[in-house]
Amino acid sequence: MLATICSAALVGIDALSVQVEVNTGETGEPRLYLVGLPDAAVKESDDRVFSALSNSGFRMPRTRTTINLAPGDLRKEGALYDLPIALGILAADDKLQAERLEDYLIAGELSLSGATRPVKGGLAMAVLARASGRRALLLPRITAEEAALVEGVAVYAVDSLDQAQRFLAGELALTPVKPSAPAGPAHASADGTVDFSEIKGQQSVRRAVEVAVAGGHNVLMIGPPGSGKSMIAKRVPTIMPRPTLDEYLDILRIHSAAGQTLNDTTHFRERPARAPHHTISDVGLLGGGVIPGPGEISLAHNGVLFLDELPEFKRSALEVLRQPLEDGHVTISRSAGKVTLPCDFMLVAAMNPCPCGYLGDPRNSCRCSPSQIQRYRARISGPLLDRIDIHIEAPALSLAELRTDRPAETSAAMRGRVEAARGRQQVRFAGTRIPANARMTPAQIKRHCELDPALGETLQQAMEQLHLSARAYDRILKVARTIADLAGADRIASPHLLEAIQYRSLDRNVFY
Repeated sequence: MLATICSAALVGIDALSVQVEVNTGETGEPRLYLVGLPDAAVKESDDRVFSALSNSGFRMPRTRTTINLAPGDLRKEGALYDLPIALGILAADDKLQAERLEDYLIAGELSLSGATRPVKGGLAMAVLARASGRRALLLPRITAEEAALVEGVAVYAVDSLDQAQRFLAGELALTPVKPSAPAGPAHASADGTVDFSEIKGQQSVRRAVEVAVAGGHNVLMIGPPGSGKSMIAKRVPTIMPRPTLDEYLDILRIHSAAGQTLNDTTHFRERPARAPHHTISDVGLLGGGVIPGPGEISLAHNGVLFLDELPEFKRSALEVLRQPLEDGHVTISRSAGKVTLPCDFMLVAAMNPCPCGYLGDPRNSCRCSPSQIQRYRARISGPLLDRIDIHIEAPALSLAELRTDRPAETSAAMRGRVEAARGRQQVRFAGTRIPANARMTPAQIKRHCELDPALGETLQQAMEQLHLSARAYDRILKVARTIADLAGADRIASPHLLEAIQYRSLDRNVFY
């Protein structure tokens, strides 16, 4: 007898429909044949499924059984087909009515005892089920809690194969899972772990970071060891505006595709903050694999990517950032297919001024030769530096600054100004897909960053003296627009433009 169950395959961060066809009663040796381009994990499902069926009290088919995962040209990976295969075997063996399975999208891994285990991609499966007109999903509990965030489709959580069989047979009633999320503070600073009030001195760096967050700009901090660069970078998420529900679902969809669930998230509705080590590979940073999956830049989507000790990263890894920084998405091509992953993140980078780190430090002498400094700084290419909107020096702190007891401004105060500036940008870009000033198109720059003749002359002189590129010209205007938003100004004024220009002080010929 033939039974068909709807399941899914995860490609990138999206789910594609997969039909699990099970046919029993065939003549031949009583064994299971699995076809449909399965990977090793899928091929091993027969041992898990047979043990799960046996330990759940069901008799194994005593005839040849063929299982086809359609479409046959789409590679299938993972253990998410265990539950639909087991239920398909029961339906093909008249233990379930095949008609009752038609309205459900089913996925889940099975243990040898028959208990279900979570799988990745629950949110993407719920989106697929809603788009394909499925009435409901049948998923392991943790995966179901994640999928329940998608409106318009019922999600049922099952803890075992036996429970799933009784539910589909009409012997057990289950209630759809209600959307839930782990309780947590609205911002990381609310639980007292990190806060900008702990940063001593560095007023210019604090200001630059506030401007960067307010407009979604990339920022590079350069300074000696102990100047607070890493401390500041770790506190950037505490002043970022809370993501909208759509932004949060995008974040969750990417993390779900990477195998992380709601229970792995410390705070609900928080922007991600990723800080990969400088030994990371190109694939780890960009994404990839046999079946392309998200890398660190996609996991930082709608959040922060912090690269500490920027020149220590491999040159190839840094250069792959150029296109994602510009476009907000990355396309990865492999033999198994091509996927486009979102990666609209804010880059926060930090580096020393020289290999020993003490160039310009009044208390420590630099031991590096000019050629060593040149080679060290040349690890960051000009095109990559062009894509970093704000460059700011973080000087060494004096003993007086370190010993001061004067309270510094809190993250909450800074976040209030950031949210006010972002509110103005939301009004400005209403009806478009532009989230902040950093993503303005050339047409929008021309419309919203208009300069009077005197300011235009000032910017032209700065461009000529600093030998800035055309890309730097646009980024200065974007940063100036953000500074004006923080000041509540409708037009860019001289102080806003001059402050934006000074944030290019490490650019090009000055930097090298």
